[in-house]
Amino acid sequence: MRILGIDPGIAIVGFGFVDKVGSKVTPVQYGCIQTEAHTPEEDRLLHVYEGIVQLIDKYKPDAVAFEKLFFNRNVTTAMIVSQARGVMILAAVQKGLPVAEYTPLQVKQAIVGYGKAEKKQVQEMVRIYLHLKEIPKPDDVADALAVAICHAHSSTLNSKLKEVLGK
Repeated sequence: MRILGIDPGIAIVGFGFVDKVGSKVTPVQYGCIQTEAHTPEEDRLLHVYEGIVQLIDKYKPDAVAFEKLFFNRNVTTAMIVSQARGVMILAAVQKGLPVAEYTPLQVKQAIVGYGKAEKKQVQEMVRIYLHLKEIPKPDDVADALAVAICHAHSSTLNSKLKEVLGK
């Protein structure tokens, strides 16, 4: 199973593709889509949408996992990032891909085993788990890989539950 993990944003969208075979998760490709500040919002949204479509077409994931947004201050930023997230979900759904969402707490729990882990702990565990020489940069990329790993763990758990429950 190939999973695309996404850390939504408007200036920087982190993405990470991982392959899950059995219990093994390996990195395929990761990076970010960036948009220029002071560019009209509609142009930035189009750039993000087209970037996600190109990535899906090139790497052909079986599922897409997003980190749920959490904002407690800047409403303006929350709105544009929510719009960007919407065009990314649209891209995935138009390609017929299942979409999953995970809270930051769920991602930290899956990666570090502790829902209130520090960002650096999550990044280091992503590096170790995927056998990378360095922590992926910028931070959004490591976060996207963490989301993909979280989904890989969750899909394994869901499969085992279905087996046990006979569904």
